[in-house]
Formats: sequence, C-alpha cells, structure tokens
Amino acid sequence: MLTQIINGHILTPQGWMKDGSVLISDGKILEVTNSDLAVIGAKIIDAKGMFIVPGFISMHAHGGGGHDFTESTPEAFQQAVQAHLKHGATSIFPTLSSTSFDNIRKAVHTCEELMKESGSTIQGLHIEGPYLNKKMAGPQWEEFLKDPDPDEYIPLLESTKCIKRWDISPELPGAHDFARYTHSKGILTAITHTEAEYPEIKAAFEAGFTHAAHFYNAMPGFHKRREYKYEGTVESVYLTDGMSVEVIADGIHLPATILKLVYKLKGVEQTCLVTDALKYAAYDGEPIVDPRFIIENGVCKLADHSALVGSLVTMDTLVQTMVKKAAIPLADAVRMASETPARLIGIDDHKGTLQKGKDADIVIMDKDINVRCVFSNGNIVEGINTLIH
Repeated sequence: MLTQIINGHILTPQGWMKDGSVLISDGKILEVTNSDLAVIGAKIIDAKGMFIVPGFISMHAHGGGGHDFTESTPEAFQQAVQAHLKHGATSIFPTLSSTSFDNIRKAVHTCEELMKESGSTIQGLHIEGPYLNKKMAGPQWEEFLKDPDPDEYIPLLESTKCIKRWDISPELPGAHDFARYTHSKGILTAITHTEAEYPEIKAAFEAGFTHAAHFYNAMPGFHKRREYKYEGTVESVYLTDGMSVEVIADGIHLPATILKLVYKLKGVEQTCLVTDALKYAAYDGEPIVDPRFIIENGVCKLADHSALVGSLVTMDTLVQTMVKKAAIPLADAVRMASETPARLIGIDDHKGTLQKGKDADIVIMDKDINVRCVFSNGNIVEGINTLIH
C-alpha cells in the first residue's frame, strides 16, 4: 500500500523542506518530494504543519518498560524495545551492563533471533564492560569486572555478527589489543569509565577506540595533583580529532552549558544523543525496590548520593532538552539523535535520514517537540498516534 505524508516541515539531509511530502511503499521511503499534491490511490497522512523527521537511533540504553536487557530473554528485550519505540526510537542497540560471559552469550542468542524478525527495530547488541576500571565503574558491577581476556572475547566475536558496539576502559592491560581486534571487525569501540589522560587517549584512538561513551560522565576533567595541573579525559577527547562522543542530554547528567559546549566543539557530525536508560524508563509500574538505588529528581542515583547510575529518559526527551534548555536548533538536535548515530554505528545505508530507498522510520513531532506519530518500517506504531487523519 502507498502512504503519503503531507503538510509538514520535512527534515532532509539538505535541511527543512516545507510543503513537500514523503511517499512510503513496502516499508521503504519511495520518494521525498517538494510537492504535496495528493497521489492517486495513496493513504494520506496530514501532518498538520508539524515536523516530519527521521526515526531516532538509540545506541546506548540498558532497558525500559520495567525490563533490563541483562535479563537476556526475548520478553525483556521486546518489552523494553517497545517502550522506547513509542518515544520515537525506531532503531535500538540493546545495551548490556557488565555481566557474565554466559549471560552475554544468552543475550547474543536472543538478539540474533529477534533480529531475524521482519521489521525488527533491534539492529545489534551493545556491550558496556565487563572490562572496566574498578575505580571508575562503581560498586554495582564489581563482581564481574576484569581485564580484557582474548580467550573470552575472540571466541565470542567469532561466533556472532550481532555485536555492533563494545565499550571498555582503555587504560586496562590488553585494552589496545582488544580495540585493534574489535575495530578490525567493524565494531564501534568506545572508551568508558576511564581516567585516561591525553597520551593514553591518543594511543587508544590509534589502537581503535574511536568513540567516547556518556561523555563527561564516569571520566575526569581538568584536575590537580599536588601543585601541578593536568588535563583530564574530557579535554583529551576534545583534543583528539576524529573521536566522536555521546551525551546523556537529560539536563541532569549534564547541564545545558556543557551540552552547548559539546555541540560547539565536537559538532553535529561527531556528537550523538543517548539515553543510558535504565529499566525504569518509560515505565509506570512498581517503584524501585533495590536498596542500592533511589529515584530522585527524574534520575536514578546510588542510595548514598555518591553518583548517578543512569537515566529514566527516552530519545524524544533528549531532543527536547537540546532545543529547549541548550538552545540547539531542532534540525541539529534531531540529526544527533538519528543521522549521526546511524553513520557511526554503520547502519546509515538504510537508517538515519529521510531519503529514497531507506527504511520508512519516521517521527512526527508538534511545535512543542512532543511525539505525535511514529512510523516503523512504514507502519504506524500502535498506541502513540495522536494525529487526526
């Protein structure tokens, strides 16, 4: 069936297009045209002057809808993914926190099976840890933390192609060998939970670490040791041309001033928006029961208030924060949530922009940047459409 979305502001790679239309057929974008004349036989979707943008790419989310991806079951994956889909995340890379390799293998199997389904929003798996600096990782994963072991990660990566991203601490023994191997496999390899300074970051980048996970969080900035001052990981990443970053743009993990700074220094093409969402994102069920954590001011914290643990936001909230609090143009905020992550993680041949031949993953937002309708592979997602056709 042919569907035509008309009467909206369409975000194309060249900028905003007004009074055009998006034609959809068989789950793909048939054409993005500057004419909004109704096509005979097409189902017409009137966007009523709203914004028509690419579906969001969620490449760092630990769960949602009451489920954590480390549960590793199809039910947990499906419910968490569906929770984020309703907020515009038409592609997602489920993120595993540090866990056992037995559980990683279980999650890999689940991911592979779900990716086989027609129109799956799951595009691959993202692993954070367990190769993390214990000083920077926090107590919640302590039992799993270790140094990179090729006898573990090589057999795993030789057995599957679903792992698309892996984050570890670059200063650990064997980390550079890990990065050289993962980079050779086309896996986006990121620094995380690190206190590396410029020489270490430079060497890590050359080894294959090309991305910085949740930039500014779980890494130091400029600091003193005795009477001398030293650059931190943050400044080192800024100085490393070609190293991309991601920010948890919920307005809590990072204030608006820092979001503006990242945008100014790294730019749209090297900056992604991520949720780092926990199981309690997009969830209205029972309150948190784990005594180690509390939910306060819209974010999850360690119970002793010593650190943030993760966010409760969804991808649409990140775009809202960038526009309303950090004063970033809407087009650029959307690109950092769609086009840039799609390119960095290697799915930009069919995702991330509204272009002919790409998957018809589309979000319609109103002037207040609220999601009003989501198309996933050309189909309207149930339970979210608040447009009146």
